[in-house]
Amino acid sequence: MIIHKLHLPLSNSDISRLKPGDKVLISGTIYTARDQAHKRLIAMIDNGEVLPFDLSQSALFYCGPSPKAEGKVCGAIGPTTSSRMDGLTLPLLENGLKVMIGKGERSDQICERIKAHGAVYLTAVGGISAVLSRSIVSCETFLWPELGAEAVHIMHVIDLPCYVSVV
Repeated sequence: MIIHKLHLPLSNSDISRLKPGDKVLISGTIYTARDQAHKRLIAMIDNGEVLPFDLSQSALFYCGPSPKAEGKVCGAIGPTTSSRMDGLTLPLLENGLKVMIGKGERSDQICERIKAHGAVYLTAVGGISAVLSRSIVSCETFLWPELGAEAVHIMHVIDLPCYVSVV
């Protein structure tokens, strides 16, 4: 198995050298986004609004951090099932999204679109959310706090362990 240490944003060169099954340790800025956040981002796109962050310069992590314990940077950050985002992914890819992190399979159509857009889908292992949270250096609510666990959070991570699933 090949292990890549990668820093966001990923270049086309970074993405092109990845192969399914490779392990990656991601460092940089990621944004959490689950179903409701995806719907709001797409509504912004549909309304011609400028998105509050550059999709091509970061990653979307399909998770909602749990409340943090005292003295912790972040609560547990278990990935959510990525196929739930399949119907919401294409407009984001068309607007520059390059890196998605979640768990589970993606539809054949979305896999084709990920490849066509030069993007990458990484999987984070489910069930080890407390371990994954050790990679979080900072975590703050960024957008739509009224969504609770589905709000967009901005996280700075160091060596977040993932596996390449689609590239």
